[in-house]
Amino acid sequence: MGMFERYLSLWVALSIAVGVIAGSLIPGVFATIASAEIFQVNLVVAVLIWIMIYPMMVQIDFSSLKEVGSKPKGLVLTVVINWLIKPFSMALLGWLFFQVLFVEWVDPASAKEYIAGMILLGVAPCTAMVFVWSQMTKGDPNYTLVQVSLNDVIMVFAFAPITAFLLGVSDIQVPWQTLLLSVSLYVILPLLAGVFTRLALVKRGDTSMPVFMARCKPWSIIGLLGTVVLLFGFQANTILQQPTTIAMIAIPLLIQTYGIFAIAYWAAKKANLPHNIAAPASMIGTSNFFELAVAVAISLFGLNSGAALATVVGVLVEVPVMLSLVYFANRTRHWFPATGH
Repeated sequence: MGMFERYLSLWVALSIAVGVIAGSLIPGVFATIASAEIFQVNLVVAVLIWIMIYPMMVQIDFSSLKEVGSKPKGLVLTVVINWLIKPFSMALLGWLFFQVLFVEWVDPASAKEYIAGMILLGVAPCTAMVFVWSQMTKGDPNYTLVQVSLNDVIMVFAFAPITAFLLGVSDIQVPWQTLLLSVSLYVILPLLAGVFTRLALVKRGDTSMPVFMARCKPWSIIGLLGTVVLLFGFQANTILQQPTTIAMIAIPLLIQTYGIFAIAYWAAKKANLPHNIAAPASMIGTSNFFELAVAVAISLFGLNSGAALATVVGVLVEVPVMLSLVYFANRTRHWFPATGH
């Protein structure tokens, strides 16, 4: 494991601090960056997100989907958690906290935007960082690849309809054109670019892929940390002036994250999955593709919206929480068989 993965929480925390400080000291710079938009897509954020997720997409081998039938339990668990439970539980928690429990402290318009941001996180299961979580729990890398590949195929078709349905149920107007543009820009096009790049690398020979990934890794890290700096810079004033708002958003996100992991991990144990499949499967369901959620929130609602803030809080919560779950999964390895089918 490299220095980045080992000290991931530290790098993200430093990026958050830099973003908040810079956003409060030089707001004009961030305002200029925020104005660089075309069709409601912020160009700087889009470039950073592409830099971050493109190398991850290159790792996805869709030919591995032919192995779906060989060990179906882990795949079924991933699909059920990601697409039949997680989006709806997130929407339910958003409604419960911001329409019922926190209704006296949050104005209705902001409440709707916070719920929208939470929904976007819930409908965006992890694609990129799951490889890190899988590695840290000694997961089966090939099976994790199959899980992610299947998940991404489903995401291409399911993200927009489920998002639109849940936003509609939450009484939030859905700008379909912007939503479909975001899915194309941040899911379909990176996937296609990754597929074609992978095919070209495979034709070159066995060593081409490791060399390419080694060269891309620093850029992927720059993309992640740069995105975090920008996002917290855009929201610096809100974070400093409304810390209670951050806490209110974080509470249901924490409940969702730990709750989904508990359900997935319990189901994996009941299914008698080996730990090297159970742990990554639970991590995929628990973690979020926050890059996509952030990008879509910005496109749909704007850089300074409550929806964008909610997805940014998702970034704030995710890394330390996922690291705690990695620790828990490693400590409970003995709950699961070492190998299985």
